[in-house]
Amino acid sequence: MTRDTSYAAVMARKNEIMKNSMGLDYEVYKQGALAFDYEGMMNDCGFTLEDVIKIQSQTKVGNTPMFELKNITEAVRKIAPEGKGARIFVKDEAANASGSFKARRAAISAYVAEQKGYKGMIAATSGNYGAAVASQAAQRNLKCIILQEIYDSHGVGQPEIVEKARKCEAFGAEVVRLTVGPELFYCNLLTLEETGFFNASLYTPFAIKGVESLGYELVNQIRSMTGKDADVVMVTNAGGGNLTGTARGMLAAGSKAKVVACSVDLSGLHMASDTDFNRKSFTTGHTGFGVPFATWPDRADVPRNAARALRYLDDYLLVSQGEVFYVTEMLSKMEGMERGPAGNTSLTGAVALAKTMDKDKIIVVQETEYTGAGKHHNSQLSFAKKMGIDVRRGDPKDYVNGKSIVIPEKLSQIDGHWQDTDKLRRSYIKNAIKQVPKEEWTEADKNFVAEDVKKDRAWLDEVLKEF
Repeated sequence: MTRDTSYAAVMARKNEIMKNSMGLDYEVYKQGALAFDYEGMMNDCGFTLEDVIKIQSQTKVGNTPMFELKNITEAVRKIAPEGKGARIFVKDEAANASGSFKARRAAISAYVAEQKGYKGMIAATSGNYGAAVASQAAQRNLKCIILQEIYDSHGVGQPEIVEKARKCEAFGAEVVRLTVGPELFYCNLLTLEETGFFNASLYTPFAIKGVESLGYELVNQIRSMTGKDADVVMVTNAGGGNLTGTARGMLAAGSKAKVVACSVDLSGLHMASDTDFNRKSFTTGHTGFGVPFATWPDRADVPRNAARALRYLDDYLLVSQGEVFYVTEMLSKMEGMERGPAGNTSLTGAVALAKTMDKDKIIVVQETEYTGAGKHHNSQLSFAKKMGIDVRRGDPKDYVNGKSIVIPEKLSQIDGHWQDTDKLRRSYIKNAIKQVPKEEWTEADKNFVAEDVKKDRAWLDEVLKEF
């Protein structure tokens, strides 16, 4: 019998495809219409934190250095109010094989794929994670296919994304280049079914477990360097895995530092829009992923997403594209570290926040990413100009996404602005009600939702009255 490969048929088989491509049955964790055993799912990975660290050490991942950005800290203090200007440290994740923290996620997935006898790995991604999966697959002698949204309908691709495709191929992966739109998930499922390869999704428990080592290392390094815990850990947020894994690792180390998410504000641009796709200069670390995935994590390519940002974040800071480009150049010229703009999103947030914090406080920026070729900020800005974007110096608050990028004229203009986290929580609840009418929620469902938005039941019960 011929297999039906229509969009509707493949989507209808997605749970079966997922189960076969990971050896993970999500149904066993179901506790209600909405509720599932999140910690049970995470624990069933079978890896302790010590196991994760050992596995990653086999393939050039982890134990990345921490640096204090003394010159940037001093510059911030010169423009901050008297007594303000927190110390800024950065965890240099560009030191991982493949050049980003995502090597931590890919390392565990590759290990599991090898142990379970899969012949290869598949990931659907716009960039850094694809390179990480390809790098790890190469080291474990696994085949690798990366499905990547690269082009708009005119065949035009951002230089950053094109560079990431090149890097995937450099590690020996086959890259399937797609245009922007819903076909990415469909093609991913179809390719998994056709090849029988392992699904190295960003959102599996294996991937999130891999990031826990980052948070754990970070806490121990800052204690060793300063004799105390950080006050704030600033995390670049997109799909939520970076934040979730880092926060879980911090908790395992006993840290009580505040976890602040940071994204580039791309409000007004739709991530699946053909016309908007190339009118943004950031392909990750932005609100186009950060907000939708925070307000409904299970929109991911797995039945139950292990990355659940609202469970762990304490606050959420947004910065503009121009502010990040300014800080990216500042990092190069003041600290001698040339790193990619997307990874510098959280550094931009740290600069903005440090101005408001006392000098004895500590902010840790929890990641950097590699740069070069199309990923360099000058390449991105040149491309933006070709797409008709007005790139100029001025007040970064004057930006209009899709029309202008305004690069600050001076450091004091780096401010960012706060996201309303309770609004995000209400959006999550609204999305949950779309899935299951609130009248049908069980006690298990209500308790799960309260935990998922990091609030108590009394808060949830009051908010439910609004809907």
